[in-house]
Amino acid sequence: MDAVSAHKTVAFHTLGCKLNFSETSSISRLLEKEGFAKKEFDEVADVYVINTCSVTDNADKECRYLVRRIQRQAPGSAVVIMGCYAQLKPTEIAAIPGVDLVLGAAEKFNLAQHLRHLVPGDADKNSRAKICSCDIEAVTGFHPSFSLGDRTRTFLKVQDGCDYSCSFCTIPMARGASRSNTVAETVNTVQELAARGDVREIVLTGVNLGDFGKGPDAAGSSESFFHLMQALDDIEGIDRYRISSIEPNLLTPEMIDWVAASRRFMPHFHIPLQSGSNHILGLMRRRYKRELYAERVRRIKSVMPHCAIGVDVIVGFPGETADHFRETVDFLTELDVSYLHVFTYSERDKTKALELSPVIPVHDRNERNKFLRNLSYRKMQDFIRRHEGQTRKVLFEGHVKTPMMEGYTDNYIKITTPYREEWANRILDWTL
Repeated sequence: MDAVSAHKTVAFHTLGCKLNFSETSSISRLLEKEGFAKKEFDEVADVYVINTCSVTDNADKECRYLVRRIQRQAPGSAVVIMGCYAQLKPTEIAAIPGVDLVLGAAEKFNLAQHLRHLVPGDADKNSRAKICSCDIEAVTGFHPSFSLGDRTRTFLKVQDGCDYSCSFCTIPMARGASRSNTVAETVNTVQELAARGDVREIVLTGVNLGDFGKGPDAAGSSESFFHLMQALDDIEGIDRYRISSIEPNLLTPEMIDWVAASRRFMPHFHIPLQSGSNHILGLMRRRYKRELYAERVRRIKSVMPHCAIGVDVIVGFPGETADHFRETVDFLTELDVSYLHVFTYSERDKTKALELSPVIPVHDRNERNKFLRNLSYRKMQDFIRRHEGQTRKVLFEGHVKTPMMEGYTDNYIKITTPYREEWANRILDWTL
């Protein structure tokens, strides 16, 4: 009996972004083809796989916590760590008691192959785990992936990696250079999803979606994210598409106008800002200024007044004085956006931001985060009030039977209502 046949059950836990969720789902399906039965993470399983993030320090801490939890729950089981944290700090992870295998960016999709040589209980839990990784420059392949079964919406990875060099970010070191699928291959995947009959909405995900069409296999290619949008809009059987996040400098006016006229792309953009101060944007090595960001928002609202716009913001970046933070607050207050995702800056190894000063005290970072989260709440409440009395299309989730069910309008207003089975995974008219 080989190791794979000895492994009968596997449980996954995903930290971080929609991209990680799409990859975890695809990798779990690969293991199911190898004969594994999927378990919930709080159940006893032969193998536990943690797909990690390392955007913030909390993700690292949560990974360590989860390993300790597995040790208490199932001390004889195998523990595999993969994802961004595993690529960035494989030696550090290998030293965590209870970890058996660490897979870097190039190896996570080869999980089944690695498990053939890993038998639960055989590993010496007092020794370092096996590391299977490589220099990130060697990671050039693109592995398409998508989530299934976890939610009504499907997260579809169409792009990976990043060629940008933002001073706070470790993602290029964790995921490598920008690369993507082709339009034709992506269309084929979406047609397969449409043929299932149960996928209503697809969220297009990537590290830097606007860079779609670039990569080592795209020499001479003229494909772009806009070309992909046009191709997907013609596919019958998928009711909705959302763009998970796109850089303001890569969100072109033609893309905005296309969404406004589209049959299937939802009036909803998530556009990273990070700071409303041009000085801080320069320190961050962002590729735009606040004036361009404001112009993109004006363009969106001129053709889609009902459009939801989400914003990523980082507070407490080195050098961000109280005046710089006030610039961000004033800019966001005046900007016609719907909600904020606020991140407290945390130091990341090997980033240029570590060379900047002054360092902002953690207390001040947390206070700034709290202030912007309150602003986000007020923004969203105002956005909802402006649509009161309107009838909009809502897609209700259908995966969990609880007393309540949730859904989102086309423009991303969350609806909560008592559960009705006949509404699950359906798009209905709803008066706000």
